[in-house]
Amino acid sequence: MIRYEIHGENIEVTDAIRNHIEEKLSKLERYFANVPDANAHVKVKTYQDSRSKIEVTIPLKNVTLRAEERHDDLYAAVDLIVEKLERQVRKHKTKVNRKFREKGIEKDVFPVFPETEKEEEEPEIEIIRSKQFDLKPMDSEEAVLQMNMLGHDFYIFNDAETNGTNIVYRRKDGKYGLIETSAE
Repeated sequence: MIRYEIHGENIEVTDAIRNHIEEKLSKLERYFANVPDANAHVKVKTYQDSRSKIEVTIPLKNVTLRAEERHDDLYAAVDLIVEKLERQVRKHKTKVNRKFREKGIEKDVFPVFPETEKEEEEPEIEIIRSKQFDLKPMDSEEAVLQMNMLGHDFYIFNDAETNGTNIVYRRKDGKYGLIETSAE
């Protein structure tokens, strides 16, 4: 069963909005062999130009589904999000299931659909270039400077204080993000 955590920014999430989001996202449950216990994190945001943005993240045990959509109509944005998430599931279901079988795990994350459903053939993932480099200890501001000097969209570094491996990246809005890793 997927539970929904719906939060609004610059908008009150009314019962009508909540019901529409839950109804549309619940369609995703048909793609799972066993409906997982999961929390769908939904962020609804409106801007001054009355455009809406919907972000949905569904962290599952073996895969994370995520999509975001901006649109003038909030309800249309929800519909587009569901379409994006369905495409993600269809695109990756074969690859994910095959990887688990190769690892000897007899469990399909996504069910195998009947032959009537069109199977999307994707080319195999091919890594065409590999690089090695030493991670330098630095803080996140220095990492952003290094990233900009190299003209890249992300930069991996060792945090000088925690000695953890972190990543800085350039966001779509031109600002920067930081990913801090941790060992489980």
